[in-house]
Amino acid sequence: MKILNDFLPIVLFFVCYQLYDIYVATQVLMAVMVLQLGIMKLLGRPIEKMQWVILVLVLAFGALTLGLHDPQFIMWKPTIVNWLFAAALLFSEWFLARGLLRRMLAVVGEFPDQVISRLNWAWVIFLTLEGFLNLYVAYNYSEATWVNFKLFGLTLLSVLFMLAQGFYIARHMPQAAEVEAGRAGED
Repeated sequence: MKILNDFLPIVLFFVCYQLYDIYVATQVLMAVMVLQLGIMKLLGRPIEKMQWVILVLVLAFGALTLGLHDPQFIMWKPTIVNWLFAAALLFSEWFLARGLLRRMLAVVGEFPDQVISRLNWAWVIFLTLEGFLNLYVAYNYSEATWVNFKLFGLTLLSVLFMLAQGFYIARHMPQAAEVEAGRAGED
C-alpha cells in the first residue's frame, strides 16, 4: 500500500501530462502531494522527514515551474535536485559530525566508516551522473521523450541503484546481537 501511495503522484502527473500539458500535470502533482500528507496527518499516520522534504521541494519547484513557464527550467529541475542532494551528501560527510547517510542508516545499526564512505561516494557519483544523463536526454530528444525518460528511465535507474545499494548494505549489516547490544547501551 505504501508503494502505491508513493507512486500515485507520479502516475497522476504522467496521466495529466499525456492528457493536458506539463503545467496541468505540475498543478496536479502539487495538489496530490499536499492532499496525501494532509490525509496522513488527519489519520494520525507518521510522516517521515523525507516526505516533508519532498513536499517542500515539489511545492517550491512546482511554483517556479508555474511562475516561470520556461521549458528549459522544467528540464533542468531533475538535474538541479540531484546535484543539490549530491552536494548535501558531500557537505554533510565533510563538515558534520554525522553525515546524512550515516543518520539515515542509524535506524538499521552502526556501520564501519569505510562502508558509509563508499555508500556516500556511490550516491554522490550516481546523482551527479544521473543529472548529466537527464540533461543529455533533455537537449537531444523531444519534450515527450524527456518526460517519459524522467518518469520511467530515471525512476528505474534509481530503483536499480537502490537495490544494488541494498545488497551492499546487507553484506555489512550488523548482526541482530550487535543491534540489540547497541540499543541496550542507549537505554
